[in-house]
Amino acid sequence: MQTGVLVLGIDGGGTKSRARLADTSGRTLAEAAGGPASLRFGPEDAFAAIRACAATCFTRAGLSGREGDTIACLALAGATEPGLLAAALAHSHPFRRAVLASDAEAACIGAHAGADGGVVVVGTGSIGWAILGTDSHRIGGWGFPLSDEGSGAWIGAEAIRRALRAHDGLMGWTPFLTRVFARFGSDPHAVVRWMDEARPRDFAEIAPMAVAFANAGDDQARVLMRAAAGLIARVLRQLKALGAPRLALMGGLAGSLEPFLSVGIRRELVPPRGDAVAGALLLAQRELERRASESHGAGHG
Repeated sequence: MQTGVLVLGIDGGGTKSRARLADTSGRTLAEAAGGPASLRFGPEDAFAAIRACAATCFTRAGLSGREGDTIACLALAGATEPGLLAAALAHSHPFRRAVLASDAEAACIGAHAGADGGVVVVGTGSIGWAILGTDSHRIGGWGFPLSDEGSGAWIGAEAIRRALRAHDGLMGWTPFLTRVFARFGSDPHAVVRWMDEARPRDFAEIAPMAVAFANAGDDQARVLMRAAAGLIARVLRQLKALGAPRLALMGGLAGSLEPFLSVGIRRELVPPRGDAVAGALLLAQRELERRASESHGAGHG
């Protein structure tokens, strides 16, 4: 293994980014968190967040300025889209080498420590991913509002939709819907103005409110959480049908949604062995080993 080399894993999502720095033995040196780094916000914004998060990590490890000695894996939301991935690959970065992956792929690798398996990641967005040998399978995650069903953004949009229906007299009010509508001054025109500029993470800010009201017994909040869980369950079942030998649920809403899944689905789940940052670190480690092997082979050629 190359001496003096560091490995860095970054998980860049639509709400925040997380970084973990390690040495070549896998020992964690520092961790940091930063702003959103989804490629859907544009490569400039994503890489600015990546640089800031990485810099904090290096500073905490007492290794400021060592980015050039680092093999990094950048596991980013939006990297599943060819155009966004191409733009990211062409973007400058401070690392010796950077490999790019989607945050869903890294989550799946982290959840099963590199072994075959499937995962549904549910946070601001949602996506299903399975790794079976050399093959990867993706389900959903095509972007809110057309996809990402069951996600925080989806829950937020559905909550607002139901509040507007209550305002129009099409359904009854509950404390949850009243609270959602109150966020906009109980003014439907304010909802429209907000909607024109809102991003997925803005919709997702309503999801914790839905969770809290559902746990308190609010009928509409419980209906909404059960509906979200049902959509996530469909993805889990499809991953199993594809042959995933184990399934995990991950992301910021995983713990809140799991109680609303059926008993049968919950029995299928295994605890994740690691997170998306762990998966990114494993990918960075693999890249380091690959480069070391190539260098060794060239030296004996």
